[in-house]
Amino acid sequence: MAFDQRFMEELLARNDIVDLVGSYVNLTSRGGSYWGCCPFHNEKTPSFHVRPDQQLYYCFGCKKGGGVINFVMEMENLSYPDAVYFLAKRANLPVPEQNRGEENRLRSRLLSLNREAARFFYDQLHSPKGEAVRRYMEGRKITGRNATNFGLGAAADEWDALLRAMTEKGYSRSELLSAGLVVQSKNGGLYDKFRKRLIFPIIDVRGDVLGFGGRIVDKDDPGAKYMNTPETIVYSKRRVLYGLNLAKKSKRDNIILVEGNIDVVMLHQAGFDNACASMGTALTPEQIHLLSRYTRELVLCYDNDDAGRAATQKALTLLGDTDFKVRVLELPRRLADGQYVKQDADDFIKYQGADAFERLLNGSGSGIDFRMAQLAAQHDLTDDRGRIEYAGAAAQLLASLPNAVERDVYTVRAAEAAGITPEAMRLEVKRALGRRVRREKKEQERKDLNPTAARQPRERSIRYENLRSALCEEGVIRLLVLDDSLFGAQPPLREEEFSSPLLGRLFTALWAQRRENGRVSLGALDESFSSEEISHISGILQKPTSLKAAAQALTDYVRIIHEEFQKRNAAGDDPLAAATEKYKRKSNGGMQHG
Repeated sequence: MAFDQRFMEELLARNDIVDLVGSYVNLTSRGGSYWGCCPFHNEKTPSFHVRPDQQLYYCFGCKKGGGVINFVMEMENLSYPDAVYFLAKRANLPVPEQNRGEENRLRSRLLSLNREAARFFYDQLHSPKGEAVRRYMEGRKITGRNATNFGLGAAADEWDALLRAMTEKGYSRSELLSAGLVVQSKNGGLYDKFRKRLIFPIIDVRGDVLGFGGRIVDKDDPGAKYMNTPETIVYSKRRVLYGLNLAKKSKRDNIILVEGNIDVVMLHQAGFDNACASMGTALTPEQIHLLSRYTRELVLCYDNDDAGRAATQKALTLLGDTDFKVRVLELPRRLADGQYVKQDADDFIKYQGADAFERLLNGSGSGIDFRMAQLAAQHDLTDDRGRIEYAGAAAQLLASLPNAVERDVYTVRAAEAAGITPEAMRLEVKRALGRRVRREKKEQERKDLNPTAARQPRERSIRYENLRSALCEEGVIRLLVLDDSLFGAQPPLREEEFSSPLLGRLFTALWAQRRENGRVSLGALDESFSSEEISHISGILQKPTSLKAAAQALTDYVRIIHEEFQKRNAAGDDPLAAATEKYKRKSNGGMQHG
């Protein structure tokens, strides 16, 4: 939605970027700007740059950048409108009523609807209609106090109980459909999505009810064992972790990741109030980013079956490029009826108790311990061929460890497992490390030999078709932002003359800002620019630019852009000329004023 311009100017003025970013990142002043370690990726040497003069941030490592709105969108996992509301609340600035657009009104209505639905389910649990769910909770040993802590509820054995209750409160059938609380039948009628189920409200770290999870309580029920709210404008399962709203308050120094809602509820009840779970999916980058705000140590405690071990491997791979300390808590199989069967965290707490879980937690190994154990389990270490294959696979894994001491410790352990000497295993790891270094060096050389590719945007969707023109278009943008005296009575270019659609749109937006407000502000760019586009624009402004001969540089840039535009037009009617021109553009390194 488009926010009132004067409101946006006031919003940006009250939210200084150094003050905002400094509330998340430890910044150090250096030469009129600020530096810190990037909150969006793992790094030990600060490459995250904050410029108060431009009210922009940019990371030279992961290439993310923008103003205060984009920073809040990234850090808080918010949409553009929600980030504006977040900043307005932070600055105690009321949002003009006319800016409450249709999508934002719907979002507000759905959050209110979900909150009312959570109350309805909670009341149902404590009414005669919730008897079956209460019996199920007693069987699972969920206490009333813990149920209240999580806001658990009940969906009764009725087709439209929630539908009737919410429409009586003034919510429309369309809103109930948008929230995923009801389902439309083939004949057009509506009925409740959740019926005969224990209900788990899904609450985010800000306390909003985003959706619901439901578990059947009758083992003979033919329905799906678990059911969750579908994706809506307020709920995305990639961006939320069940129980994190409570786990973030824990005094424990790590967070335990488990698979299911019941696991979270029972671990909290047993005193492990640092547990949370992903919403029926593998761990996602968005969830990892969310977790990084609350801890630097994760304990993976997934089910001890094949699916759980595969999920652990995937999570370890995803966490490998972060600075999290990761441990794996492996649950032992449980003996039942003379056979060993799988168990999850809830099972272990129920049969072994909290003290036994605490001992497992304290003795949990690192991620590399788990991966080495999995490797060993995949090979027959009593057979020569199996030991040789294990040694090769282990060497490749150990070669990926950046810490030499850690690498050597696990090399010795791998040698013991393979039944070979540590010297032989060290030689195998050294060879694997050498192959890895050579691959990385060759890849870097390939990049160095292609400087044109290095000048291209990282995102394929905004790659430059005409590099020579685009680099000049970048130069025009930089000059106008850094020296607004270069704005004349009329724009020196038309948007269609830009070879890069993104830079053309930006040029038009900057010129409109200047005409309406007398100045330009990248931080006030509306949501028609994506986060990837804003990051690229921020990167453009980080390139060194001399303003000593700015007027002449602008003239030169405009001249070349005109020339390239005319070439494209001329080639448009001649297929052979067009193909030749495209080849020239790909092989041309372009020009750029420094």
